[in-house]
Amino acid sequence: MHTYKSLYLCSVAKYVCKFCIRLQSTARGPSAPLGARLLTNPEDIFQHNMWDHVQWTEEEKERAREKAEDNSSVHIPLAEQGKFDTEACGYWDRFYETHRNKFFKDRRWLFQEFPELLPLRLRSPLADVSQAGNSSSGRTSETCQDHSSDPPPQHRDADSPVCPTSVDAQAAHGEETLVTSFPGQHADFRILEVGCGVGNSVYPIVKSIKETGAFVYCCDFSPHAIQLVKEHPDYDQSVCHAFVHDLCEEGASFPVPLQSLDVVMAVFVLSSIHPARLQAVVNRLTTYLKPGGVFLFRDYGRYDLSQLRFKKGQCLADHFYTRGDGTCVYFFTRDEVRSLFTNAGLEELQNLEDRRLQVNRGKKVVMHRVWMQSKYQKTH
Repeated sequence: MHTYKSLYLCSVAKYVCKFCIRLQSTARGPSAPLGARLLTNPEDIFQHNMWDHVQWTEEEKERAREKAEDNSSVHIPLAEQGKFDTEACGYWDRFYETHRNKFFKDRRWLFQEFPELLPLRLRSPLADVSQAGNSSSGRTSETCQDHSSDPPPQHRDADSPVCPTSVDAQAAHGEETLVTSFPGQHADFRILEVGCGVGNSVYPIVKSIKETGAFVYCCDFSPHAIQLVKEHPDYDQSVCHAFVHDLCEEGASFPVPLQSLDVVMAVFVLSSIHPARLQAVVNRLTTYLKPGGVFLFRDYGRYDLSQLRFKKGQCLADHFYTRGDGTCVYFFTRDEVRSLFTNAGLEELQNLEDRRLQVNRGKKVVMHRVWMQSKYQKTH
């Protein structure tokens, strides 16, 4: 590890000047996303648990590529792969039954990175999504837990009119279904979180949107997870509706009409779906967005530490693995994310690769983390 530290310190020094210029260029504007704790002095590496916007050397990139190639060289036999798809709900249900609400932390960074979760009239003037663009500096606190390794430590010492609700065109069947009423029908701002788990995004949202005229829907295909959401003391039916839903089931409808949502959010969710199914899922979710609505996305990035930790024989497809508990995970690139959402007819507002250095100060170990964060808008 000391050799790795020496190599890393050398690579950091190479990028110090570049980072200083980037930080200065954003200091005059609104707070940019994904953190602003930059390692400008290599000797400071063990002073914090996490550093933002870490540049990889070509050697580090090659080592990561080789490691991923090696742990993907042995695939799970085709005869055994089907169960990870057909039994996915059961695997996740057992996961939540085992861990309940003790595995993930509440995502209190949500409104800093995703101010679009608030009606336009309640947002800070500096939180304009159009100014976030594809920049890559600022400050955040990513409290997502790594399901395949020890959780990383915490990193921090359109206002729209009511959409007509009479018709919900069920595109999968070519039918029209009369919708006379639905939860949140009187709200003037509606949010859907898919794959909500036990509510680590839901609770911060619910607390923030009370008495604002907004409403949040949340779903997961684990009945146990949804039960835990409903049992939480912050669950409030006047501003929230939780329900069981399988994103991959084409015939399943949401309890809202098409084009009735201002925001769809997927945080560490799409990675659990087989990559061959992802485009259909995003296409379908997009039909529920209003024109002007935004799709918010955060998930695992290619060559994240958790990908490199997989052993041979856990790979289902390229960059798609199954964990020991049967749950699955995919690791995205920026280009893949862009294709996924633009192919669904959405316009890119933000598409970032969040590269960080996680530090175990006690053991003097440094680890590369990679996450993706994106925002795409439905323009018509």
